[in-house]
Amino acid sequence: MAHCSYSKFSHLLKLTTANLNKPTLLRTGGGIQHAPQRCKYFIRFHKTSGSERSLQERQKQHMARGLPKQKPIAGVKQVIVVASGKGGVGKSTTAVNLALGLTANDPSKTVGILDADVYGPSVPKLMSLKGNPELTDSRRHRSEYNLMRPLMNFGIPCMSMGFLVEDVAPIVWRGLMVMSAIEKLLRQVDWGLLDYLVIDMPPGTGDVQLSITQNVPIAGAVIVSTPQDIALLDARRGAEMFRKVNVPVLGIVQNMSVFQCPKCNHQTHIFGADGARALADTLGVQVLGDIPLHLSIREMSDRGQPVVVSSPDSPEAEAYRKVATAVVQRLEELSG
Repeated sequence: MAHCSYSKFSHLLKLTTANLNKPTLLRTGGGIQHAPQRCKYFIRFHKTSGSERSLQERQKQHMARGLPKQKPIAGVKQVIVVASGKGGVGKSTTAVNLALGLTANDPSKTVGILDADVYGPSVPKLMSLKGNPELTDSRRHRSEYNLMRPLMNFGIPCMSMGFLVEDVAPIVWRGLMVMSAIEKLLRQVDWGLLDYLVIDMPPGTGDVQLSITQNVPIAGAVIVSTPQDIALLDARRGAEMFRKVNVPVLGIVQNMSVFQCPKCNHQTHIFGADGARALADTLGVQVLGDIPLHLSIREMSDRGQPVVVSSPDSPEAEAYRKVATAVVQRLEELSG
């Protein structure tokens, strides 16, 4: 029922009952004429009910009952999501090299990668992994179901839908099946003990993103974008989505920021210059790093040999390690 003030409701009731030749609730002379009993109860309730703020609180509590309870992933200390508003900006390559950069900066840290892009999983190719995950002994884990063991390369445990289907098989699923798959990837994987779990999110702001953010406590989100205006529009939508669901945005990675000619060393800003920096200023977040558009990043990624491990001394690998350092610093600032 819509809410209105006592005077407005009385005026409305007067106009309505005048046409029906019925008594009103307005004072006429020395008293109040009788109205239907339900009207008096309504006015008494409306005058004595709580403020708008209390009503909003009740609505929030009612809506919260329908949301899933956030539950940490067993053995994982912090979850970092790598996202972008659209595809084709190098999000998966950034996620893989970020995970490798975290371990390269601090070998004592254990890091895992979860490929949450059900329709287009890229982590198996980027990490040069094939095969099906083995199952653990359910009795050892005291679980009704067996847990999947992640596949591992370069010291990084990885899980992806690409390990569960054929390489060229299209995944033609509706939303409920996708949500079920995400739930299994989150809850039915034996990650062991991890300091960081890097989740490679699918592009966009759809069901998968909302499902993960509502089910798992996330330490922070990394937004990947090229400096191009079209990419930045979607990157901003992605950042705003995480803010709406109370996930801290750690910062923006400006990918493919500049191309340097291997022959003459001339630099060309193919996708524009410093567009992500302007967006970061608008959002009030920092730029975590600039990743150049370089041939070696593409070649090594296609070979399943990420540049952080295949060319650790290169400027490209150093750029990813700087991003990893900035991410850890932001997490420490938020936790401290």
